[in-house]
Amino acid sequence: MSTKVDGDPGFLALDLETANPSIDSICQIGIADFTAKTPPDHWVSLLNPEDYFHGVNVSIHGITETNVRNSPVFPTVYDYLRTRLENKFVVHHTYFDRSALNAACQKYGLAEIHCTWLDSAKIVRRVWPEFSRRGYGLKSVAEKLNIQFDHHNALEDARAAGEITIQAMKTARMNLYALQARIKQPIDPDVTSSRIHVDANPDGPLFGEEMVFTGSLSIPRREAARIAAQAGCNVSASVRRTTTIVVVGDQDIKRLHGHEKSAKHRKAQELITEGYPIRLLGESDFLRVLNYKKNG
Repeated sequence: MSTKVDGDPGFLALDLETANPSIDSICQIGIADFTAKTPPDHWVSLLNPEDYFHGVNVSIHGITETNVRNSPVFPTVYDYLRTRLENKFVVHHTYFDRSALNAACQKYGLAEIHCTWLDSAKIVRRVWPEFSRRGYGLKSVAEKLNIQFDHHNALEDARAAGEITIQAMKTARMNLYALQARIKQPIDPDVTSSRIHVDANPDGPLFGEEMVFTGSLSIPRREAARIAAQAGCNVSASVRRTTTIVVVGDQDIKRLHGHEKSAKHRKAQELITEGYPIRLLGESDFLRVLNYKKNG
């Protein structure tokens, strides 16, 4: 498959895997090259997150503490990542990978890597109407577009996101610059704000996600639900098969690798082991992803 569309500079695609619910616990990173180099300059590496491995995460990607024992830590690969990514178009599928990379930089006191981020999930929602409201996860979109890949391997997920973007560019007849402008617009530019459901902003970065809160939060639950809805989430009181994100209070997330887990957390873990795509997320990471600033 060609990796460029006329009038675009090419791009890189990025994907990350984490060791536990903390988004800065990166244990694998992959970069797929769509800049038309011959051969493509793909790159993947395990990382030692200097953190614990949670069973739920291991069950998803199969990476364990033993696998990364002799792997580099994030600061070791930082200069390489900055050289590869800075001032480039970088594709990622949903908010998670961009947020995790920035969080890892903060964790180690490193400067944020500045690039032009393109969320392929946002692109998909605007190019193919059947994905505008639901079903735009990497696996389901790849299946629809006949893209074969090994899910939850960082390089394979990055490659799939890149190939999805290429197909979107061709379908929409847009180059990267046009797509960049398009994803900043509402999914349906003809829909006025008065027709948008106030409880779940359809243009929010997390639209389509169903979120549940558990544990002690530093902000009132009502406020947490409000900002989640503003970001596009439907907020539910209980974990069920349609749940996609469980936000855990920071005091409780420290115990996730132990046995003191809430009923909601235990239910989420059961569903994850059954194959349901639920992500556990700490409260601070949830607020960081949404750039929420506490008063005072």
